[in-house]
Amino acid sequence: MEKKRILIVTHEMDPYINLTQAAKIANSLPKYLQDNGMEIRVLMPKFGNINERRHRLHEVVRLSGINVIINDEDYPLVIKVASLPGARLQVYFLDNEDFFKRKAVFEDENNHFYEDNSDRMIFFCKGALETVRKFGWAPDLIHCFGWMTSLIPMFLKTTYKDDPIFANSKVIYTLSNNYFKSKLKADFSTQLQISDNITKKHVDYFKEGDNTSLNIGGSEFADALLVENDIDESMANYVKKAKGKIVLKLKSSDDEEALPLVGDFYKNVLAN
Repeated sequence: MEKKRILIVTHEMDPYINLTQAAKIANSLPKYLQDNGMEIRVLMPKFGNINERRHRLHEVVRLSGINVIINDEDYPLVIKVASLPGARLQVYFLDNEDFFKRKAVFEDENNHFYEDNSDRMIFFCKGALETVRKFGWAPDLIHCFGWMTSLIPMFLKTTYKDDPIFANSKVIYTLSNNYFKSKLKADFSTQLQISDNITKKHVDYFKEGDNTSLNIGGSEFADALLVENDIDESMANYVKKAKGKIVLKLKSSDDEEALPLVGDFYKNVLAN
């Protein structure tokens, strides 16, 4: 029996970037899944405060040559890779000087939300899918962690819906607060229309550009939801009304309790 292919896309992962508890889960989950017979690949942004020497990142030359268009401008995508400590598992980092060279994640030294965070998010989400296409590696399941990944389920159901690499991919979105307190810039929703397949109806889920709308937008286009226990009321109400989705509500993020539940959840999603 062939191993199931699992793609994990996240904007934080221990030991590279630790913003919330999700970073610990993003580290332990792929190890657990690999130990249970699944083939895992992980993608995340190469933020400027990730120490390349300490974590032994190096560029993957064979994956070079990808360009991502944002606001009618071409941005080169550089792919780097490192081995996750304590596991025989590779983490791929998506890099670009314009978006990820700075020595901070989402806010400047004065705690102001970067004005181009929407550009960075679109670049990362589209770049992640283009990277998988470059792999030529068709994932059975794609699991998105964090608001910065929230566009991926929608892109898969629209721009990439006829791509054979993703033809059989199921999508899980993790619904969490992620402590995102600001808003993306006002023209964010118009930027989302990266192809003719994306309509105003698709974009309307994300148009507020805040944490709640991004999480709900990511959830709307996913096949299944992993729900953390600290989500706000609007998200909780969305989950209650969500139809046709497989849902796992986590009461605890403790690895010993959560990982077996998530492993069974994956099997359930893959079987449906």
